[in-house]
Amino acid sequence: MSKTTEQVRKTLGRRYRAEKRFKAFGIGSILIGLMALVILFTDIIGKGHSAFIEHTVTLDVTFDAAVLEIDDPLDQEQVLYGNYNGALREALREKFPGVDERKNLKELYGIISNGAGYELRSMLEEDPALIGETRTLRVQLDDAADLFVKGNAEQREAARVSEQQRGWLEELEAEGLIEMRFNQSLFTRGDSREPEQAGMLGAILGSFFTMLVTLGLSFPIGVAAAIYLEEFAPKNRFTDFIEVNINNLAAVPSIIFGLLGLAVFIGIFGMPRSVPLLGGVVLTLMTLPTIIISSRAAIKAVPPSIRQAAMGLGASKMQVVLHHVLPLALPGMLTGAIIGMAQALGETAPLLMIGMVAFIVELPTGPLDAATVLPVQIFLWAGSPEQAFVALTSAAIMVLLAFLITMNTLAVVLRKRLERRW
Repeated sequence: MSKTTEQVRKTLGRRYRAEKRFKAFGIGSILIGLMALVILFTDIIGKGHSAFIEHTVTLDVTFDAAVLEIDDPLDQEQVLYGNYNGALREALREKFPGVDERKNLKELYGIISNGAGYELRSMLEEDPALIGETRTLRVQLDDAADLFVKGNAEQREAARVSEQQRGWLEELEAEGLIEMRFNQSLFTRGDSREPEQAGMLGAILGSFFTMLVTLGLSFPIGVAAAIYLEEFAPKNRFTDFIEVNINNLAAVPSIIFGLLGLAVFIGIFGMPRSVPLLGGVVLTLMTLPTIIISSRAAIKAVPPSIRQAAMGLGASKMQVVLHHVLPLALPGMLTGAIIGMAQALGETAPLLMIGMVAFIVELPTGPLDAATVLPVQIFLWAGSPEQAFVALTSAAIMVLLAFLITMNTLAVVLRKRLERRW
């Protein structure tokens, strides 16, 4: 064996070992990333799954006119301001007749939600004939009592309920009067200071209207700008300057766009704070660079032969772009737009700067109504001191991740469906 052959074999051996190490590093990096994702999702789901269920206590509630302080059940004002919590407290006192001291009664009343009376009001609004009758109802528990019922032995020991409340809840459990049900209020109500009454429908609607405004502005403007820059704009210093700035804007921190919206749209144009219209305009500025860059890349990917063949058949420049280039580039454009929208859906910083951090209880009905969005709702709940908001925060994160995954999946499906071969 010659010396040269031996040297080549040693060199090849080093190369093969380096290649194996590189593959091992790559596989290790992927495994670490997957492990981090598994830990993240396990933690979020473990903390948030309990927010999708709630517990109720079954009580026999009497619609006593004296207790409700309603003389005429047809009087809407009396029905609106009736003492419904008083009727629920009467039902609790009947269930536990031995409780008579004021302090003990206060603790007894504390095991049910302060908002449980709204259900009674809705029932009386639908059927005024309920006055004087008794109905067996499932009444929502207070957040502390609900956490106690949901928890295991260790969590029950740490629950924020008194010894008397523990005894009452255990007695109700033993009698089978505490039942579990799906937490509908999570998807049917707006925000609330009380965890058991808090819902994310207001934030979902706010995100929907904000994304609607963002898509309606960013996609046509972004696509038009990409078509002009790629197909019609002359190549000179001015267009080079525009292209450089578009690329730079894609890397600008999102909070800068929030400051821009605060200074320009609110400070100069006087737009109202905390409305989806303003949020959509600010997110449009943030999303435009992404859509323009992805749209230009999609237009560049169309072969020049398509343009040349169309022009050879007598088509004008505009006809070439609209009838041939744009349909072929559309899958890439839609993919970029959906990815940009998914990025905008998860943004918090720019919306905080324009006041969409407000505590909104009423559900928005349009882009001009005060609203918040899911990321900001998560931010608000994460800063709340009540233990029950921990599960609500994780549940809202799960919903937001579901929307993001859906949008990215939609981008892949649209690209596959609309993709054409040439």
